[in-house]
Amino acid sequence: MNDDILKYSSDKQDILTGASLPADEEPEIKSLRPEYLADYVGQVEVVETLKIAIEAAIKRDEPIDHVLFHGPPGLGKTTLAHIIANEMGSNLTVTSGPALEKGGDLIGILTNLEDGNILFIDEIHRMPKVVEEFLYPAMEDFAVDFVFDKGIHARSHRYRLKRFAVIGSTTRVGLLSAPLRDRFGIFRSFDFYSENDLVKITKRSAALLNVPIDNKGSVELSRRSRGTPRIANRLLKRVRDYTQVRSDGKITENTVEAALRLEGVDEKGLTDLDRRYMKTIIEFYNGGPVGIEAIAATLLEETDTLVDVVEPYLLKIGMIIRTSSGRKASEKAYRHLGFTNK
Repeated sequence: MNDDILKYSSDKQDILTGASLPADEEPEIKSLRPEYLADYVGQVEVVETLKIAIEAAIKRDEPIDHVLFHGPPGLGKTTLAHIIANEMGSNLTVTSGPALEKGGDLIGILTNLEDGNILFIDEIHRMPKVVEEFLYPAMEDFAVDFVFDKGIHARSHRYRLKRFAVIGSTTRVGLLSAPLRDRFGIFRSFDFYSENDLVKITKRSAALLNVPIDNKGSVELSRRSRGTPRIANRLLKRVRDYTQVRSDGKITENTVEAALRLEGVDEKGLTDLDRRYMKTIIEFYNGGPVGIEAIAATLLEETDTLVDVVEPYLLKIGMIIRTSSGRKASEKAYRHLGFTNK
């Protein structure tokens, strides 16, 4: 398979460094991924749906129906795409919406797919409209239409594709066009993980990294992981480094607190950017309501970063309120930052 077919790009925000990284493809993150559904923790309803769909597809000897996952970054959408390919015994081709700049990019990938292969498109909502239109007949009829020449000499040719499945992943499902969204047979939403599930994930990851961790340390780390496995794994590695250098090598509640204090991650898992976001609403805009563009301009951050990375968890834990006239800081935010709500 050509290297140019396996292009992958992602601009998900790094919770610790603030850098833009293809986080799902980092070697150590990949090594911590479960490979089969039996090892996957959390998202119970999603997993049950996939078990049924995979078993039915295998019995019929055909590809799984097209699948669309949506939810905040880091909750396991990419991991499940790899698991589906493993469970189906299929080859997985990985790309992303921004990487498909022209129709020819997508056609090159589609024509190289074999029977039963899976095409995973991350950030599918960022795929250009002209590329998206090539995907419609490919998903529905397993064919692509070429137009030769122009004007009165124009003629169309339909090229038949092998039967394949598309798995799409998006953090902004509202930006998907209705025709594309309707072509997915399985449509599942991901939610933040419970603390109990994150404890299981951190213990599993610690075992894979060969670092001992006690129960209190695992609970404290999970509490600070924003309900997100990817962040739990990142923080685990930072705590591991701290423990091996400043302690006896075993992760405990105290070493988690000390290590994450250095990283600027507080007891609720909030980072410096989260706290600056809330302080901006409270100090500059009297607690809101205020538009997201104004907050982004004040913080000198991209609007997409705030909407995709910062806001989902703050909304989940009730630190901010989104209204028709803008964002407001809640009473919880005032108390957490030590402000008095006037």
